[in-house]
Amino acid sequence: MGVEVKVEGLTKKFGSQVIWSDVSLTLPAGEISVMLGPSGTGKSVFLKTVIGLLKPNAGHVWIEGTDIANCSEKDLYEIRKLFGVLFQDGAMFGSMDLYDNVAFPLREHTKKSESEIRQVVMDKMELVGLTGSENKLPGEISGGMRKRAGLARALVLDPEILLIDEPDSGLDPVRTAYINQLFIDLNAQIDATFLIVTHDINTARTVPDNIGLLYHKHLAMFGPREMLLSSTEPVVAQFLNAQRVGPIGMSEEKDADELASESGIEMPPLPPIPAQLDPSDGRPRRGQREPGKWCRDNNVTPPRGSFDAHASFAGASV
Repeated sequence: MGVEVKVEGLTKKFGSQVIWSDVSLTLPAGEISVMLGPSGTGKSVFLKTVIGLLKPNAGHVWIEGTDIANCSEKDLYEIRKLFGVLFQDGAMFGSMDLYDNVAFPLREHTKKSESEIRQVVMDKMELVGLTGSENKLPGEISGGMRKRAGLARALVLDPEILLIDEPDSGLDPVRTAYINQLFIDLNAQIDATFLIVTHDINTARTVPDNIGLLYHKHLAMFGPREMLLSSTEPVVAQFLNAQRVGPIGMSEEKDADELASESGIEMPPLPPIPAQLDPSDGRPRRGQREPGKWCRDNNVTPPRGSFDAHASFAGASV
């Protein structure tokens, strides 16, 4: 069962360069959250800070009563046992077959026998659709299969928090759609807390229960999916709808001349909010909400056509 992750006033710098400052949010237990932002805004840095690989300059990351931003190495080691991580490129050991790659954390961090390890490894490989591929080397399989193998390895210690860095990187739209459905199905089955860093707008619009947006060295907004997909706040509306009009430019923030040139140009209307993906087997997820509930509860009128079964978004990745 997933656990809550509470971030308070988090600030990260590299030397004098501020990556982001005063970031506060709560990743609800058992729910899927996505973190978005223009390139170079520190999304992967945020992921590494949440797991304690990077120390923040200020702030706290609370997990089960422990502030991993300020705890001892011993306590951090124990808390990390709650995490599973899917790295951007899968991070497979090239000289090991998929079976040994997936088994690696069990051999390093548990005292399980080889027969017990085999049972766990085969269960996780079946879960991600890789049964029959256990003897293949990473160089012999596609990028999508490497992602799934990396996901199987992230799952072998039964994590309560799953961190996923750019799962769509290097994948075509079809494979991205398959892996998005896999995340929904896994969340329904293992009830872990998911945090996904991505640039893919379709992923952000159809997968998560919550969305966050890092922009201009701060957290622009974080909250339920419907809150951000119905927001008219310029940077949120621009990014989530892949528009050129708005404060984001090629080098992140537009200068005064660029913004002045857009004076009087209205942003396009928000596209319909699509239905969130459902688990393939129909089982309920903890974070799943009735379509339109947040909008109704907060007296927000969603974009026209929202929550229709056929509503879709044809935008490309930013």
